[in-house]
Amino acid sequence: MYRRLRDLREDNDLIQKDLAEYLHCTQVCYSSYELGKRDIPTAVLIKLALLYDTSTDYLLGLTDVKTAYPKTKKVKSAP
Repeated sequence: MYRRLRDLREDNDLIQKDLAEYLHCTQVCYSSYELGKRDIPTAVLIKLALLYDTSTDYLLGLTDVKTAYPKTKKVKSAP
């Protein structure tokens, strides 16, 4: 899982400092995510999935499918 974070960052020509600024954390904190020294909060996983246009399942290593899930339509409530 953690290798994927690094690979995605490098594939997008970003440095850890860039991701730390995007996530509003320190570079040390982000580095801890990549190294698996710190659990990644759900909100951070979602932001990373949106940034990389992938799924949280991919980031977590639950699937090897890199593409994001299709966006769901909002359902109107009944009158």
